[in-house]
Amino acid sequence: MKSNGNYDWKFSTVGGVTRVNIESGQDILHLDELDRKLWTALSCPLKNLEIDEKTMTMLDTNGDGKIHIEEIVAASKWLTSVINDPELLLKREAFIPFTAFNTANEDGAHLLETSKQILENLGLEKDNISIADVSDSIAIFAKTRFNGDGIITENSADDEAVKALIKSIIDCMGGVTDRSGDPGIDTDKIEAFYTALADFKAWKEAGDADKANIFPYGDDTANALAAVMAVKDKVEDFFMRCKLASFNADSAAVLDVSSAKIGEISGNNLAASIDEIATYPLARVNAEHKLPLGKEVNPAWAGAMANLKALVIDKEFKGAEYITEEQWFAMVAKFNAYNAWMGAKAGAAVEGLGYDAAKTILEENKKDVLLDLVAQDKALESKSNAIDQVDKLLHLYRDFYTLLTNFVTFSDFYSPDKRAIFQAGTLYIDERACDLCIKVADMGAQGTMAPLSNMYILYCDCTCKSKPGTLNIAAVVTDGDVGAIMVGKNAVFYDNDGLGWNAVVTKIIENPISIRQAFWSPYRKMAKSVEDMINKRAAEKDAKVMADANSKINNAEIPTDGSKPAEVKPPFDIAKFAGIFAAIGLALGMVAAAIGGLFAWLGLHWYHWVILFAAIIAIISGPSMIMAWLKLRKRNLAPVLNANGWALNQRILVNTKFGATLTSIAKYPIVKTKDPFTTRAPWWKRMLRWLFLLICLCVAVYFILPKDMRPWWPKAEMEQVVEAPAETPAETPAE
Repeated sequence: MKSNGNYDWKFSTVGGVTRVNIESGQDILHLDELDRKLWTALSCPLKNLEIDEKTMTMLDTNGDGKIHIEEIVAASKWLTSVINDPELLLKREAFIPFTAFNTANEDGAHLLETSKQILENLGLEKDNISIADVSDSIAIFAKTRFNGDGIITENSADDEAVKALIKSIIDCMGGVTDRSGDPGIDTDKIEAFYTALADFKAWKEAGDADKANIFPYGDDTANALAAVMAVKDKVEDFFMRCKLASFNADSAAVLDVSSAKIGEISGNNLAASIDEIATYPLARVNAEHKLPLGKEVNPAWAGAMANLKALVIDKEFKGAEYITEEQWFAMVAKFNAYNAWMGAKAGAAVEGLGYDAAKTILEENKKDVLLDLVAQDKALESKSNAIDQVDKLLHLYRDFYTLLTNFVTFSDFYSPDKRAIFQAGTLYIDERACDLCIKVADMGAQGTMAPLSNMYILYCDCTCKSKPGTLNIAAVVTDGDVGAIMVGKNAVFYDNDGLGWNAVVTKIIENPISIRQAFWSPYRKMAKSVEDMINKRAAEKDAKVMADANSKINNAEIPTDGSKPAEVKPPFDIAKFAGIFAAIGLALGMVAAAIGGLFAWLGLHWYHWVILFAAIIAIISGPSMIMAWLKLRKRNLAPVLNANGWALNQRILVNTKFGATLTSIAKYPIVKTKDPFTTRAPWWKRMLRWLFLLICLCVAVYFILPKDMRPWWPKAEMEQVVEAPAETPAETPAE
């Protein structure tokens, strides 16, 4: 069949749906001629697939997180142009021989040259290049000064002074990782460094120009400011307490530290209570509003006040024993210019170098040298990008055909010796192995779409000690019976790498698994209903008995003389039991008579019982089996994949025969050794029991049927009395 071109496509029926075949390199070469309506998938996600995610990322040229038909077609055109034989793509190999490059194509020749350069950098001599060779970019660029990423390292420079400068920039501004794996710098880092140097130099020189005003305490100004700030809040709190005491004399005792408060902690180790003591006022409140500087200071703050006195107060008020609020604020105001200068600090990133080093670097002005090295590195960008192209070629060379057989067609899914890229592993549960397990990305979407698949699906949360997080999977059961599967059941999931995960069933979407299961399903439901009813009645009866017993115990009269109360036994009512047995016999007789009468009225014979029994079975199990047959014919994996981000163009049917290959059930050999703990009777006893039950059934049927319908009944010969017709008087001849 021709589709959008002159190429003859071949088709086959796979999984009940007709699909195009992708079986040769020529099919890949003409992929752009295939009508989009004939593709199995229109798009697929990048993640949660059993294919190298790096390959999928390389194909995702628009960066939307999905692979579309256009991207696959573009990749096929490029891939078949740079290799000389597209048939090689069917091998799915992780290496490309040099003879496979199409040197007649400009890109192909350039990729071959780059591949040889990579091997030369690695010190390898061979006639092919592999994914492993290209994956270690650090090794490829380890011995090169430049690698085309626009980042230079210390190894990029020959001059020791330039190397030292590069190291200084990395220390101050932070580094950028080079392709070689070493820390380096780029244009942005260089520009930011020299800007910071200029800003820091200007700021420092501005402070030196007004040194007398900005540094009131010389080189100790910073330490003096720190001493002031250490006690600032506490000092200002003291002066406010003094003001409040002057405002209201009665409040002085409350504002000051009381003896009672000190008494509360006097029994403790006061050295260990320093934090509590530090919350007390800095000094005793006084009417003069003076802050003492000697022994009257709160001992928790004595050290900080002594430091303040040495660095600031003694220089301002030498020999002072106290300071006033006005003196305090005058001292604080002296730091205003210093605070303003510090607030305007610029180039803090290079402050660690010091003013002299920053000034020297600016004067040497090696900025242009560094930028020239960056330019030399970026000149090799095309060569560096070519290495990335070789990496892309190798990944597509290995994985592209796998993607096609899971995108254009689903032949890998329907192949007995392969697995589709969405099959994540095998779930072992309830004596079966489920091979159709899919990683779940969105449980909400699964809850909406998956029920439309007509499949029996187990959703499991999987955890593994060697891997963080939880893996969610959907395991499709396609053969066998429901068995003991239930929410909360534990299982084990093995991924495609053989790693085991602890799995717990969290949700079940119930649908028929097989015709056999559908046949027994109504009886299981009836048995479950009967069991629930019996349990309910038994529970009600038990509750009633317990209530009656408690009532009798509570209402029983206890003799005062210590003797045991007489036990009252109800008299045996034989009439009651006789009535019960009579009623049961009468009911059975009526049922037998009704059945016998029905057969007599319908004119049925004994063999009609077999037909009736088969009809009853058909009435009970038939609808369930028919519904199961209809659903099994429409079992479709597409809704499950759609909930995972696929856009499928066709149905992905899983019929009964194919489903049997996706779920394998345990099979046991015939064991000849006898189980010493078995409670099962020997086979001949079981046969006798069934034979006895069959005889009882036949006898019951025999006596229920009317005598003339009973088989093998000796019929008595009965004389048939034929009444002679009444004699009519002879006609008198006419006279």
